[in-house]
Amino acid sequence: MYFVKAPRILKKLYPQKLSWKRASKDKIYLTFDDGPHTSATPFALAELQKYNAKATFFCIGQNVLALPNIYEQIIQEGHKIGNHTHSHPNGWKMSSQKYIDNIKEAQEHIDSHLFRPPYGRIRGRQAKEIRKMGFEIVMWDVLSGDFDTQISPQKCWENIERNIEPGSIVVFHDSSKAWERMQYALPRTLALCQEKGWEMASL
Repeated sequence: MYFVKAPRILKKLYPQKLSWKRASKDKIYLTFDDGPHTSATPFALAELQKYNAKATFFCIGQNVLALPNIYEQIIQEGHKIGNHTHSHPNGWKMSSQKYIDNIKEAQEHIDSHLFRPPYGRIRGRQAKEIRKMGFEIVMWDVLSGDFDTQISPQKCWENIERNIEPGSIVVFHDSSKAWERMQYALPRTLALCQEKGWEMASL
């Protein structure tokens, strides 16, 4: 189970610990998790370029090591990057020290002050230590659901279309699992933002 639209109660509970939504009258913040990926990331980059859009890619250290050229392409094309851990662990199922060590390992290859916890799962103590390391923990307010193999590409697009608004941080995934749905929903999201006159910016 997951929330497509982040509940307001969570934003109120964690106003300083986590970044959910940035105040803006005309900006949308598209983000991608789990890459780089051999097919999904180049596709996302090409689509973003068509609309002169910028995004933020939260990368996994292992994938950066496996695909350094695609990682460099993200940076060269003017997008921001973020740390998404080295091996995508679940913070609820790992000791705080091992979790922090995993982030530090990724940090050796990902130069960024932005961090997003895999699955959005992070304990209070972990968040506190991560902020001490100088990271800003970035969550979201619209989850596309492209990772969910039980929904159709059309449903994924509807999740975005019904919930996106100025200031939204929207999550896509540049991964094999999300590929079919992301490939359908991303171009439509970009076209909608252009039609609405919303700037697509990196965090």
